[in-house]
Amino acid sequence: MPGGARACVRRCARTWHRGRAPRVGAVVALVLAWTAGCTLVTLDHESREYYASTVLVGRIDCPAGCEGPVLVAALAARGQGFGVAARTSLHEAGGYELIVPGGRYALFAFADNNRNGVFDVGEPSGGYRGETPVTAPGTGVVAGLDFVLRDGLAEANPPMLPGTRLMPAEAVANSTQAGAIADLRAPRFSAANGREGYWSPMTFFRESGGNVYFVEPYDPTRIPILFVHGAAGSAQDWRVFLDGIDRTRYQAWLFQYPSGASVESMAYLLYWKLINLQLRYHFDTLYLTAHSMGGLVTRRFLLDHGAQFPQIRLFVSLSTPWAGEPSADLGVRHSPAVIPSWRDMQPDGPFMRTLFERHLPASIDYYLIFGHRGGYSLVRPNHDGTVTLASQLRDPAQREAKRVFGFDEDHASILASAQVIAQFRSILDQTRGLRDGAPRGGMVRLEIRRDGDPDAPLPLAVLALFPEPTGQASPITIALSPDDLGREVGPVPAGAWRAAIIASSFRSEPPELPLVTGTDATARIAVRLVPDGMLSGYIAADADPASVAAGIYRPPHPTLRPDVITLEGAGVARRVVPRDDGAGQLFDAIAKRRDDAIGPAFVFVGLPAGDYTLRIQARGYRTFTRPIRVEPGLAAPLMPIVLEPVEPGLGQQPHPDR
Repeated sequence: MPGGARACVRRCARTWHRGRAPRVGAVVALVLAWTAGCTLVTLDHESREYYASTVLVGRIDCPAGCEGPVLVAALAARGQGFGVAARTSLHEAGGYELIVPGGRYALFAFADNNRNGVFDVGEPSGGYRGETPVTAPGTGVVAGLDFVLRDGLAEANPPMLPGTRLMPAEAVANSTQAGAIADLRAPRFSAANGREGYWSPMTFFRESGGNVYFVEPYDPTRIPILFVHGAAGSAQDWRVFLDGIDRTRYQAWLFQYPSGASVESMAYLLYWKLINLQLRYHFDTLYLTAHSMGGLVTRRFLLDHGAQFPQIRLFVSLSTPWAGEPSADLGVRHSPAVIPSWRDMQPDGPFMRTLFERHLPASIDYYLIFGHRGGYSLVRPNHDGTVTLASQLRDPAQREAKRVFGFDEDHASILASAQVIAQFRSILDQTRGLRDGAPRGGMVRLEIRRDGDPDAPLPLAVLALFPEPTGQASPITIALSPDDLGREVGPVPAGAWRAAIIASSFRSEPPELPLVTGTDATARIAVRLVPDGMLSGYIAADADPASVAAGIYRPPHPTLRPDVITLEGAGVARRVVPRDDGAGQLFDAIAKRRDDAIGPAFVFVGLPAGDYTLRIQARGYRTFTRPIRVEPGLAAPLMPIVLEPVEPGLGQQPHPDR
């Protein structure tokens, strides 16, 4: 961001006092009052750029043994070469994300063993080997962009030549890989930087990234508590809370993110960080604690992805605006420049309308804490200085809570209240007591051999456990990383199961195995993964294209069932007619090696290498057609499929579910 524009944003940031954000309506008034225009231009540019960008997501493996940080870049074609469009640093190999404008990119990474920010000869390196360049549509997420770093040059003509400087040496230490150790005294965790993340989310993401940080190295004997700050907040907001918990029993994790970004996109970012931490550390318990807008981020994460984290047992929210904020609606409708997260705060907006359409996972205990030290006027009802009581105490939030606690605190002081922290400790101890009294279950040792190209990345795999007798309950799934293929995972509840290892573009031999788990023994699975063509996907929920910002997860369509899905090419002609069976059935279809479709999701297995055409027909929508390249042993990028509705009367009848 240019220095003058940055100064304008910081003028606005100074309207905060002691970490307390003004109401959105007050911010709008300030914005409208500035006639110089530089801040309006900056805010408008940030918002437009955000809604025209894509987040590229993947994992990097380094079997060569990287000795230093891993630097990752998205390289855009420029003339006869490439230019750096986005870059990031990881303190170790693992998950990465890059935000880029719509376009086509090559992805490249190297182990910066001497920590100088330069790609030097001999440093392990690699590039994405799938569709190259990768297409970024200018919205949402493109996932599954995994690759491997090897000794020497990744290929004969890598997109980044030795001697190229990717970033300044001092920036190499700023890791965006989940689990980086945070020094809360550093400027990137300051209140000022948190405010900049509200006003300039794109600049914040490029310069600081969003991440789950540790305050100390991971300890498997202590329960992690993840703290999520609110609008214009930062990791430093939780300093008093961190001092108030028993650090011999609990360890603190901190999610710092640009709070001006869409709440939905930050919920997906939180999912991506936690799935990588689960793959890295295999934690068996996790507690979540969120302040203000952070509660919205956390709930959306739990609604969309909570089923993948049975380890989450507790969610505590403090001063969360569960019904939104009327002044956010004023800002969206009248401000010349709109911060993306304002749209999610509109009381009648699509985010708030759908926030309680689904329940939190039944395994999670939810506690609601609110503050009521605010005021009342003819134009503003009771509030805590920032959020109204009516919003904090939205009826479905109360009904879902195990307990509701109110305190004579305002929106900022609730994070430093001795009474609130004492109540929080009591909630922790009660939840931990329930955990300590529960049976631990059994562990499973994985003995997995893999065929195929050793330089190709192994996509994220899943251990699927189907209860016996069949149909008794939904399957349990455990995400696996390449490092898990020779070690124990779990714990798994005691019982009898059908076990299957499922990995995109591979088949398991044998496809299924009987498994019995108990509390005192380690069960064993021995399989071989063989490259095998596979294509899977789902149809995303309808959405206003203008609202699908960078990094937003598009969930499966809740009601749509296509009429037929066909796949043709490479001497193959397949078709599936979707059905309405229960959750988990697609995993069963993959394990049994059969094509299938359930609701908006589908899978084709056993495909030879080649070019295919995917076609989806659904009443009320235009026929969807897409060319697809299938390579056994090489997973394709993952993107939701978006169908284009047609108006009734134009030759197609509306779908009966619509």
